[in-house]
Amino acid sequence: MTVHFPFQNSYSALPDSFFARVAPTPVAAPRLIKLNRALAAQLGLDPDMLETPEGAEILAGKTVPAGADPIAMAYAGHQFGQFVPQLGDGRAILLGEVIDKDGLRRDIQLKGSGPTPFSRRGDGRAALGPVLREYIVSEAMYALGIPTTRSLAAVVTGEHVIRETALPGAVLTRVASSHIRVGTFQFFAVRRDTEAVRRLADHVISRHYPDLFRAERPYHALLGAVVARQAELVARWLLVGFVHGVMNTDNSSISGETIDYGPCAFMDAYNPAQVFSSIDEMGRYAYANQPRIALWNLTRLAECLLPLFSDEQEKAVAEAQDILGAFSETFSVAYQAGLRKKIGLFTMRDGDDALIQDLLDAMAKNQADFTLTFRKLGDAAGDPAADDARAEFMDPAAFDEWAKRWHERTALEPQTAAERQAAMHAVNPMFIPRNHRVEAVIQAAVNDDNYAPFEELVKMLAKPYEDQPEYAAYADPPLPDQRVLQTFCGT
Repeated sequence: MTVHFPFQNSYSALPDSFFARVAPTPVAAPRLIKLNRALAAQLGLDPDMLETPEGAEILAGKTVPAGADPIAMAYAGHQFGQFVPQLGDGRAILLGEVIDKDGLRRDIQLKGSGPTPFSRRGDGRAALGPVLREYIVSEAMYALGIPTTRSLAAVVTGEHVIRETALPGAVLTRVASSHIRVGTFQFFAVRRDTEAVRRLADHVISRHYPDLFRAERPYHALLGAVVARQAELVARWLLVGFVHGVMNTDNSSISGETIDYGPCAFMDAYNPAQVFSSIDEMGRYAYANQPRIALWNLTRLAECLLPLFSDEQEKAVAEAQDILGAFSETFSVAYQAGLRKKIGLFTMRDGDDALIQDLLDAMAKNQADFTLTFRKLGDAAGDPAADDARAEFMDPAAFDEWAKRWHERTALEPQTAAERQAAMHAVNPMFIPRNHRVEAVIQAAVNDDNYAPFEELVKMLAKPYEDQPEYAAYADPPLPDQRVLQTFCGT
């Protein structure tokens, strides 16, 4: 028996300018450290076979499976606002595509699989730490119900990579609806290759938005669809306190999935200006800036599509601006609706928006933990005598003043207290990938080859909305000496 991947590749059938054909670089001694068995089965793969030595060799890039057509995708991108005309997959290779059990086409990509023509003098490898971080956070995002790329497997290579020091090498097998980015369109637009832009747009519509082929103006409709998905995605990020960290246009997915978990992190104490990325010195991608940056990125996509809108530049620009204008409302509706659910409001009344904003302002002023404040509000919704949330505030009186108004408002809702609590707990997670927990897991793996903490963290995060008393300590925020103030890309 051999490991079988039912590949049905479409991107590699596009013109050669879209990618470079390149095989993964073999590694010395691949060893599987984690297989996502449920995801493997969903993809139509045999988990038992993937857990064999042969499977580990495929997941490490040492062996290329039958039917694969390995490529490194070409793209450009604005990185921290500065345009780079050629980036591309410098350390990732797309093995191919499969149709999953729901009939959806999925990319299977190896990340850290060796140099490609786009590596720009890099080694094309990945260190173990960033591989584990992406596995943990992407699967946590999936469990939280947020559109995301996913992690099929993590493999150590038996080799070291050199960053600030020598680190264990690893490969992540990443699964996505596609790896097409805003930067993919920019790659062709900057070269004035309008036919390639059109070909790419047609491919995206066919793959992600097939109903748009029936639209009167399909390319306009495509921009509108991507705008809507990105607006809703970023709203979901904010509602769980997620900071992407590196929202470059080459990290902005056309499918509306969260992609490229580099210096990402979840907030502990609520701070709209929170930045974790060590390279974001100006706070461009701070927590509260993420909606604005998403719109900025979408505007770059619109610029690429202008030649497909009209031969008349002014007309094309006006039409694009009209479509982009929908972002703010779409985001605001999704975000405000999410906030209302988080505090247990399911009808609309005057003053609700102010009530929500007053809570956020008090949380920021009092360094209240974002996740626990909302989770404990759910407890208080079920039992008005429960006041655990006030302990999250440096000045508990600030919470008491707000809570009085909140209880008065929720008393006007039609739900019972138990129904309200259940509804709030369904949208307010108990558990997130706390940065200090992720770092502890990485250190155990890197320093001691100990993956038990990693396994436990992944298991716990698969059920973020459940109380899980046996894992209660994982909900705790970090102690002062445990705080993670900076995160790193790992490249």
